[in-house]
Amino acid sequence: MAALTAAAVAVVSFLAYQASANAPATLTHKPKASSSTPAAAEHAKPKPRKDPLTVPSASGTGARVVYALSDRRVWLVDAQGKAARTFEVMPSAVSATPGTYSVTSRSGVVTGSDGVPIEHVVRFATTDDVPIGFSAAQDGSMESPDPTLKAGGVRMSRADGNAVWTFATVGAKVVVVP
Repeated sequence: MAALTAAAVAVVSFLAYQASANAPATLTHKPKASSSTPAAAEHAKPKPRKDPLTVPSASGTGARVVYALSDRRVWLVDAQGKAARTFEVMPSAVSATPGTYSVTSRSGVVTGSDGVPIEHVVRFATTDDVPIGFSAAQDGSMESPDPTLKAGGVRMSRADGNAVWTFATVGAKVVVVP
């Protein structure tokens, strides 16, 4: 029940963000989505960091992929704990809950659940029977996903998708932080 409630809050928050992002420029006041719950923060507009290479402190140790839900950012972290690469991503409507996962499967080229041809799919979690994974659209797009689709893709640029594909083989650690 808690997972369904969290998913519903995340979808509503995402829809609120989409509505505010697409409001006409003539409006003088844009309402802000509430971030009083962790689920609401998952799809909120990313907060700027002073140094984007700074790996979140609560993300563990060793080589790992770190995915920060509220920042919409991924870090590829080497064995010494240094960020080898970091980049912004575009999550779908369904996200993994914070925690530590392992890469379970990979696919070179497939069609995403939204019908978009994608490549370098790296799956690491399942939420409400929806597989969660990193991928890149073959056309390089990172458009906002359709919030009505029950999809778990975390889209990134093709160059970033190539980097994740090389870094995150089956069994690699993925840490999701709020």
